[in-house]
Parts: sequence; structure tokens; C-alpha cells
Amino acid sequence: MNGQIIFCGAGSRLLLLAVWVAGSTVFSAEPSRVDPVRQWAQWRGPLGTGVSPHGDPPTEWSEIKNVRWKIRLPGTGHSTPVVWGNTLFLTVAVPFGEPVKPKADADPGAHDNAPVTRKHRFVAWAVDRRDGKILWQKTLAEGLPHEGGHFTGSLASNSPVTDGQRVFAFFGSRGLYCLDFSGKLVWQVQPGKMATKHNHGEGASPALHGQTLVVNWDHEGESFVVAYDTRTGKPRWKVDRDEVTSWSSPIVIEHGGRAQAVIAGTRFLRGYDLETGRVLWRCAGLSNNIVATPVYQAGMVFSGSSYNTRIMMGVKLSGATGDLTGTEHVAWKTRQRTPYVPSPLLYKGGLYFLRHYQGILTRLDATSGKEPSGPFRLGGVSDVYASPVAASNRIYITDRQGATLVISGDLSPKFLGRNVLNDSFSASAVIVERELFLRGTRKLYCIARDANRR
Repeated sequence: MNGQIIFCGAGSRLLLLAVWVAGSTVFSAEPSRVDPVRQWAQWRGPLGTGVSPHGDPPTEWSEIKNVRWKIRLPGTGHSTPVVWGNTLFLTVAVPFGEPVKPKADADPGAHDNAPVTRKHRFVAWAVDRRDGKILWQKTLAEGLPHEGGHFTGSLASNSPVTDGQRVFAFFGSRGLYCLDFSGKLVWQVQPGKMATKHNHGEGASPALHGQTLVVNWDHEGESFVVAYDTRTGKPRWKVDRDEVTSWSSPIVIEHGGRAQAVIAGTRFLRGYDLETGRVLWRCAGLSNNIVATPVYQAGMVFSGSSYNTRIMMGVKLSGATGDLTGTEHVAWKTRQRTPYVPSPLLYKGGLYFLRHYQGILTRLDATSGKEPSGPFRLGGVSDVYASPVAASNRIYITDRQGATLVISGDLSPKFLGRNVLNDSFSASAVIVERELFLRGTRKLYCIARDANRR
């Protein structure tokens, strides 16, 4: 299965050699002169869809080939880095001190969890994108986490976000922190203590739009969504949510001249007015244990789940108000091969998603929901938690065994390469211009063409 794409529908196989195109390195200007579309300021990229419109990273690399730099990371963290100009930001959770005996009354339902037994420091990092040098480290909180986590999870799984002047580091129950680009703490807030289902841990990332930062707080207690003023950390509004634990991040979209926060939940997929927090519309149909984050394009929201209910649906927002369940606003839906952990990719009119977290890829026409070709069984990747990303007609899919499969963004994808690093990857890849950044459990990599010729 190494390096193959199997067209499940037709039963035929396609195997091509990897393609490598040499190119020169281009670095961004200073933060004040940066083009936001060329950055990776949030975990799903500049468009919120997993796409880098100006990216052109390599298709081929290894531990000794096309690696500009790699640095060792302390502790753990599955949060995706963000990049602005020449600075990369990431978060880590670093254990310290003597082990602490787990409480005897630990959640009996958390049978597949690894209990946290040591105190941790929750740290924000700034790294020079050009050479991997650490610019600063800032410890933002420390202490013994109040609950365990899934054995595949981490205590730094919420990805940061930046507006080009400040970076917002989110550690869930350990707090939300605003820092300037020099590492100075501007403000901090403590939203509360989250109680997640089966103590599986936390993971939703904040969404940024202008001077508003949106945080989704779905858990086994009193769930809510809150919007903060990025200048002060003061809440602009806070709205209760009749929802249980989810790990899905909000997205902020602009539709019909109005900004709205879209959040997936077990009871409803909802759109909130960004100014007031008022629910504009809602649509039922998703499952328990929501993880995948929605995507948006051309007046449609796409959201899916795969736990006790398998569904992917496209929701039209033109004229949307109130409850859209069962109305013509639900343009299409499918129950085939829907995603659980990885979020969908929206690229070149196609909606791409992986079955559960396995190496079976579906490509639907985003507008109609029709499947013109496929599905595709992806050889050489398994246990995919990272969400797929795309640039230059190429799609990158990274798994927890250290492999990244590169395929073309054609209607019938072609195999372009399979690259293996000595690490495990749950964080999504980041593409900025000609560079690919991969954050593993042990190392942070900068992949770039001609890196070994410098």
C-alpha cells in the first residue's frame, strides 16, 4: 500500500513517481507590511478552509532532505502553529516536578485515558521562521491539570491565532492570553473550568475577526460561546448553549454584509451575529462528539460528523433565518464516509474529507454534493488526526505515524509523494509561501526546497 491511491469506485490503481520542482526561498516582509492572505494566522489557514492561495511547498522530504531546520520541543502539544511575517508561534505543555498520584474518584468512564500525574507549565513560544531560533518563551500558567485526557491527546491542543500585532494563546481551562510580538503579556482571562466527556480533554481553538475573538465552551457543564474584545479582553457578549462536549472550533464568516460566528454542535449547527451574539439560524443533524470544524465558501456552510451519526451537509445561507432543519436551505447531505477528527478541506470547488480518521478520501462537488469520482483509498497513511491542507494543486495529508501523503488536486488525484519523518503528527500542517511547517510530538520541522544546498 506504500504510495498508492486506489480508486475505490472503479477498482483501478494509479501509481506515479513523485515530482520535485526546484525554487528559490522567499521570506515575508515585516508584520506591518505583510499580506494576510500569504500568512497562516489561524489553524485552518488564511481562508479558514485549509488552503494556502500563494503556497508552493515541496512534495518530497525526509529527515535529511529538504529540511531547512528542525528543533526539539519540550513537553507535548497538538496545537497547530501560526505564522505571521518571519515569526512562528506555538503553544506547549511542559511537565515538571514530582509525579502526583491520581485521585481515587477519577471518572470511571475514562477507561481509555492516560491520567495526568504531573504538574505542567503552559508556555507560548515565538520562533524565527527563517532559521528556527527561539525568539522568546513565555510561561503563562502552571499547575496540576484538573482532569486527564485521551491517550492520543495533549494539554496544549487549542491552536493560537494572531492578528499580525498580537498573538492569542488559548489553553482552555488554563486561560486565554494576549501577548504582543515581543512576548509581553497584554491581558488574560480565565473563562472557567471545563469538564469534558469521559475526561477526553480540550481542543477547540478561538476564531478571530477584526477586534473580536470568539471562544466556544461546549462541555458537560453549562456550555456557552463568548466573544472578547481583542484590545482589552473584556467580553463583548456571552450566550448560553444547550450543548454537550465538543471539540469543534468556531469559524467567522461574512455573508450578506454581516459577520457571523458559525459553530457546530450536537443539537444544532448555528450562526451567531458577531456584533450581538444573537442566533441567526440553526440546523440539526450532527452527532455526539463533534470534532470537525465547519468550512464556508460562496454562501454555503459545510459541516460533518461521524460518531453515532454519520453526516456531511451543505447549508445555503441566502435568506437563512430560524430553524433550517428539513428546509430547502439544506442543499444536500450524505451519510457516506464522513469525518470524525480531521476537518474538511475546501479546495477548487471540491469538498474533501476523510472517513472517520482513516485513509479513505471523499471528494464532493461542494455546491451540489455530488461525487464525480472516487472515493479514494490512500495507501501509506493511517490514523489521520491532522486536517488536510492544500496549495499549488497539491493536497497534503499527514498521519500519526509520521507520514505525509502528497496528491494532486485534480478530479482524479494523482500520487505525488509519500514522505516519512521520525515523529508523530496530530497537529495540522502549515503552508506559507514555499515552506511547509510540521509540528510533531517531539520536533518542529521547516520543510523547504533546496534547504540542503544553503
